[in-house]
Amino acid sequence: MQVNQQRKWHKRIFIGWIILSMLIAILVFRLAWVQLVMKNQKPPGSKHTLLENSLLQRERGLVLDTGRGHFLDRNGIPLTGKLIWSAVLFPFGKGNEVTRNDSMLRVAHILKTDQADLKKIWTGLKEPMLWHDRGASIPLALDSEQIKEISALNFASIQVLPYEQRYGDQDSGMQWLGYISGQRQENMFYREYEGVKGTSGLERTLDTLLQGMGPTVVYFPVDGRNQINQEMKPMVKAESNPYYPLKITTTVDYELQKRIEKLTEQAGMKEGAVVVLDAHNSDVLAMVSRPFYNPEKIHPQVGEWENKALKGASPGSIFKIVTAAAALDNNLLSSKETFHCSGEYGKYGLSCWKKGGHGTITVHQGFADSCNIVFASLAERLTSGQITDTALKLGLGRTIGWQAQNILGLPVLKPFDHEESGAIFSNNMDPADSGARVQTAIGQRDTAVTPLQAANLIVTLLHHGETIRPRIIRQISYANGQNVQTLDPMRGTTHEGVISRETAHTLLNWMEEVVLNGTGRGLQHTIWKVAGKSGTAETIKKGHPRNNQWFVGYGPVQKPRYAVSVFVENVTPNSKHDATKLFGQVMDLLASLESDEG
Repeated sequence: MQVNQQRKWHKRIFIGWIILSMLIAILVFRLAWVQLVMKNQKPPGSKHTLLENSLLQRERGLVLDTGRGHFLDRNGIPLTGKLIWSAVLFPFGKGNEVTRNDSMLRVAHILKTDQADLKKIWTGLKEPMLWHDRGASIPLALDSEQIKEISALNFASIQVLPYEQRYGDQDSGMQWLGYISGQRQENMFYREYEGVKGTSGLERTLDTLLQGMGPTVVYFPVDGRNQINQEMKPMVKAESNPYYPLKITTTVDYELQKRIEKLTEQAGMKEGAVVVLDAHNSDVLAMVSRPFYNPEKIHPQVGEWENKALKGASPGSIFKIVTAAAALDNNLLSSKETFHCSGEYGKYGLSCWKKGGHGTITVHQGFADSCNIVFASLAERLTSGQITDTALKLGLGRTIGWQAQNILGLPVLKPFDHEESGAIFSNNMDPADSGARVQTAIGQRDTAVTPLQAANLIVTLLHHGETIRPRIIRQISYANGQNVQTLDPMRGTTHEGVISRETAHTLLNWMEEVVLNGTGRGLQHTIWKVAGKSGTAETIKKGHPRNNQWFVGYGPVQKPRYAVSVFVENVTPNSKHDATKLFGQVMDLLASLESDEG
């Protein structure tokens, strides 16, 4: 019986060992499976593989560069991406050298910040962070003396690292450039980083091309207490590719852009836009929008990021260019014909801006003096279809910016973000409504023109009625400088037709008369002889009457090189015409810059 009992115990022990061996085998198999197979797979709900998560438990990775492509001006000046040196603060525990008041004071002195603020931020850190000035949106750029002093401290909890700053923390009128959103790289740890995307401007329209191969990340080994392991050096991980990120060369002259921004600021312009086009090919040399925006501090509800140069607005008397062109092209006007302006039209509640009227004048005098009565009379002769057709021929009532299909892997490439087409008549306007036709002919009612369209209209006249699509991107290159694609200037489509060469020539001559004897007399003393057309449109903003001021033109008259539109929005009625004065200042700036180059 005792033998049987021993056999039973031996059998039980044997079975137990078998079960234990099987459990060990299963565990070993499971570990081998995890190590060899599952290490490169992402668990449910995780952004990283098991291997990556294991490494991230022992490392802290800080993104120093998103890897996104960059923009240059026409002369190769970088518009985005500036390398700076910045201080990186690391979490620290009790007993760390920085916890002493004298050490904290020294660091605060170097960073030029308040000791209490620094201590509050630093002691609360759970992850590394790039140091920002109080209220700043971007990391502080250290000068050489600060770098030297921080290095001399030899504190493990503060390091100096290179960081790529995409924009400067300053206001700008370059809304055409746009901004990025999503997870920015400042203080962003790699395990949380998902990248950024363009939200407006060229950042948005070229977002697919700007996406790089991946960010540049610096990794810091940490111990179980989340402290930096001083015995192990940080490691930098960056994608190595000679072709990426791409470089986008614009047509914009950065120096000209910034100088015009300064002119608008000195002029006290609160809302509006200035557009400068190359008269030869309609390249955008400068495009300033006010109010300015800071791409590092976007307030979506305010809307300062919107590009006023691409938004339609009531054009006022600059639309008389279209009315005159329609009358000339349809042979409804004789150059010797005279009109009588008594100051009142007698219907539609229309009057001339000049009390008592202009008397008996010719059409070119009416154009120079911007007489509403003359152009109301012309509108009565025209049909709404004739006005619309002429406007389309001149590039109004439709988007005019450069665009192409099936290029660079994109079905459509339209660099100008949210460009509006403007309007001539409302969709429900009765073609027989002569009142609407008359008001439209002087640039009121439902008419809307963008500053880009207005400047390009001048280029169209200078090219004898042939439209050219304004271009803001000139070339796309690989990181090593090799050309990817050149975006050549583009002629406008011809299905809208063109105005006659004679009409274009006549209108250019009339614009000279505006400066010599008309509403642009204040421009007679500019460095160059210039020509153009002024405009004032009555609008309503929040129930209050306001005016839109315009001046569009070209210069120098002898050999036109620039077409310029100036739009000053929502000024109080009876204000001095700042648009005309600013136009002259822009032209003088262009003349002085050419003189400096000479």
